[in-house]
Amino acid sequence: MAISTEPTGAEPPAGGEPYPRPTASRPAGPKPTAMPAVPEPAQAQDWIVLSGVTKRFPNVGTPALDEVDLAIPRGSFFTVIGPSGAGKSTLLRVLAGLAKPDAGEVFIFGEPPAEASRRKHLGWVPQSPALLPWRSVLDNVRLPLQVNRRAPCQPRDPERILALLGLGETLDRLPAQLSGGMRQRVAIARAFAFAPAVLLMDEPFGALDEMTREHVAHLLLELWQAERPTVVFVTHSVGEAVVLSDQVSVMGKGKLSEPVDIALPRPRPEGIEDTEAFHGLQRELRARLREAFAAPGD
Repeated sequence: MAISTEPTGAEPPAGGEPYPRPTASRPAGPKPTAMPAVPEPAQAQDWIVLSGVTKRFPNVGTPALDEVDLAIPRGSFFTVIGPSGAGKSTLLRVLAGLAKPDAGEVFIFGEPPAEASRRKHLGWVPQSPALLPWRSVLDNVRLPLQVNRRAPCQPRDPERILALLGLGETLDRLPAQLSGGMRQRVAIARAFAFAPAVLLMDEPFGALDEMTREHVAHLLLELWQAERPTVVFVTHSVGEAVVLSDQVSVMGKGKLSEPVDIALPRPRPEGIEDTEAFHGLQRELRARLREAFAAPGD
């Protein structure tokens, strides 16, 4: 689903060529780091880069983003966790081009966010699925493809995406006939079907119960593994971050920590949550969260 302030995110494209699709394997080169050397210009097309990004809001002493540096390679799954008010959603809005930083630079594969958004290279999955109640499941997923017919992308088959998310038997149902978890999966399918190069996901499972969100997270992981867009994911759940991600950074009071490598096999095997490696990563991230909560503020 192309980014917009409207639920459908659908304006006619202004042209341009699609970004190359990532290969099935992880891109070569260094992993994302929170304090990177900015990639060479010849490599910029394969990185999301933030350099010294600061964002302040009126009458708020602590910056929402405080000199954030970040580099994320194409095709990776990068997650940000942190307490409420830490700046996570502001980070996504800056990446989406919906908020301008007061200082610093942002590039999405070599382009400013506003240009990447204009060219329909960004997708957004919000906390609320924002489905049109009068359209069926299939028609909701088709909507961005219908409105953005000339968008420079390689759209995916909506029925296949829905089937991968376990919704193959619900194509003709209306949103009111679905559970909360099913509606959120429809929203994810809508974003993936449009085939953006980058997916920005702002706590998409936040309204779901623990069992449902775990199930939907694993379905998302299977779909991402098949399609391999670059994902920047925001969550409050440490376990969710470990299951999904290549790397995880903790945000506290506008500061982004050095990323933690999630050195677990891909695809993630069933029962990975029961392993000592998984629990060790959870402990490390929880320790960093405690540091973020304890960090002094203005």
